[in-house]
Amino acid sequence: MPDASDVAAAHVLVERGLAHPAPVPCAGPHDVTVVVPAYGRPDSLARCLEALAGLTVIVVDDATPDPRALRDVVEAHGATYLRLEVNAGPGAARNAGAAACESCLIAFVDSDCQPVGGWLDLLVAHFADPRVGAAAPRISSTMARTRPEAPARVLDRFEALASSLDMGGDPALVRPGAALGFVPAATLVVRRSAFDQGGFEEGMRVGEDVDLVWRMADAGWHVRYVPSARVVHESRDTWGGWLRQRFDYGTSAGALDRRFPGRLAPLRVSAGNATALGLLTLGRWIPAALSAGTSSALLSRKVIVAGGGPRAAASIGAIGLRSDASSVGHALRREYWPVGLAAVALAPKVPAARIAVALMVAPLVRDWAKQKDQLDPLRYVALRLVADAAYGSGVLVSAWRQRDVGSIKPALRGSSGHVAQRVSGLRDSLSRRRIRAGSTRPR
Repeated sequence: MPDASDVAAAHVLVERGLAHPAPVPCAGPHDVTVVVPAYGRPDSLARCLEALAGLTVIVVDDATPDPRALRDVVEAHGATYLRLEVNAGPGAARNAGAAACESCLIAFVDSDCQPVGGWLDLLVAHFADPRVGAAAPRISSTMARTRPEAPARVLDRFEALASSLDMGGDPALVRPGAALGFVPAATLVVRRSAFDQGGFEEGMRVGEDVDLVWRMADAGWHVRYVPSARVVHESRDTWGGWLRQRFDYGTSAGALDRRFPGRLAPLRVSAGNATALGLLTLGRWIPAALSAGTSSALLSRKVIVAGGGPRAAASIGAIGLRSDASSVGHALRREYWPVGLAAVALAPKVPAARIAVALMVAPLVRDWAKQKDQLDPLRYVALRLVADAAYGSGVLVSAWRQRDVGSIKPALRGSSGHVAQRVSGLRDSLSRRRIRAGSTRPR
């Protein structure tokens, strides 16, 4: 049995998102009602309801023009049918379904999603912790079963590798500014008492899931990402629909920035790293090295004050520089994609442009190398660039519509708090290793 110090250390690690509980799956039946917002697509809804067989399900028809096909599917699967007379968007449809629920937990599942067996047992188990307000599964994409004999298209294979809904294979505590800042509501289980503090923002047609997760986290609730629970999402059938979906996701930026000023800065780097990277891009190798060295020396002093040492300073400095370089490349692919495109065009003649392209492409090549050989690297990288540019275009259009540059304005990261956080993180990592090894303190 762990002693009090072990429990206290584990509690701190969980609270900081550095350790993740793995509770035993909780076998049903569960006090859960599933809410499925739907608009058209009766075939997808039928597949969704098949995957939800045996659960209490409310389907909310978001004012489909001809509801007969949807109603027939709902009745055939024994679900409850609720219709909105005016199309109000997925957030409003989910809220209407939640209002009709009496259960302690509510599971939101989009009509183009099909949960995989055991998903609910894995997610519900996390609600034994009273701090948990929501839990989300891993969502992977597949082509619709309406084409069962067709070979997998390039788009289908790409979505299987890089779906915008797939948050990866690592469990996480979801909160603003963390490694995983949000989870999609395509499938999300929430505690009713946490959800009733605000629900989905009905004025937002996109980004309403980010808004909900951030408000929950700000209110002190834990939102857990549980990749062992799996859900399949049907990818868009056309290239135009796929690009439009990515663009639409980006258009949520303006509304989110108004509600959470400063959180959506596309580029957040330290002043020292920004200077070093800028000089490097200009081909000024020696000044860039001097700038990095000066930043490292200043960082060492701050790390010592924060309780670290030279090795901690070197580790933090390397992590920070790598992270900032990756952030620059990410921004050049997305919100600043016109600049990135110009860099690609100028790369054959301009050394600075070649460095910018390297910052954009290197992380994508690394990501491809981690995946199975479903898609060659050239097409994978090209599609990632197109997907990022489509999302970034949505952000730019949103900023223009809102007459607000908050979602595209870069920000400098404060150094003191960053250093203290990193030193604390290194200590916590060591503590976590000791807990796993059973050597937190002498026995």
